Amino acid sequence: MLILQDKENKFARKREMMVRDQIEGRGITEPRVLEAMRRIPREKFVLPRDLREAYADTPLPINCGQTISQPYMVALMTECLQLKENEKVLEIGTGSGYQTAILCLLCEMVYSIEKYPELHEKALAVLKELGLENARLKVGDGTKGWPEHAPFDGIIVTAGAPEIPQPLAEQLAVGGRLVIPVGDAFTQVLKKLVKTPHPGGYEVKDVCGCRFVPLVGEYGWRE
Repeated sequence: MLILQDKENKFARKREMMVRDQIEGRGITEPRVLEAMRRIPREKFVLPRDLREAYADTPLPINCGQTISQPYMVALMTECLQLKENEKVLEIGTGSGYQTAILCLLCEMVYSIEKYPELHEKALAVLKELGLENARLKVGDGTKGWPEHAPFDGIIVTAGAPEIPQPLAEQLAVGGRLVIPVGDAFTQVLKKLVKTPHPGGYEVKDVCGCRFVPLVGEYGWRE
């Protein structure tokens, strides 16, 4: 893994300030999540025109009408997953690959699905540049999950769904956590679902309000 000896990098100070002010300052306390946010160079995942805003407290546009999420939201959703080093995670919506990179530092294997081939190819390239080898990416309908590699200890959905897609819930391991924004096309509630040992049993908790691009697919929004 090549990451990241960049004390002299011009973005290193901005990255540290992001973690201190935007993430720790809002109550994220999991040490492994904070360390991952300190290590991954967010500037690698934004458009060239937005380099100066790479560590701003806001989502930023990427290609294909999608976004890279606000740093705090990335940290919050990651903390909700409660990942262990030996676990595997499914990510729905690779996007820029930034969330994927964070996950790679926290678990054994990341499986990530992206709808748009252009974003898929760019994310692959950046992850390779950073030496992150524990991610498997593909293009497809993320609402169907990735049953060949199920069950997953964690599933994270980085787009807003009208409801929790049943295939994703079914692909959770017992004790697995699913973090997903659910609501209408404009505003959602971030929900955390935990699969219990009882057949068909789940515990669902509302985390906070949020706003994501729509999750498009057979078990999400239609085109």
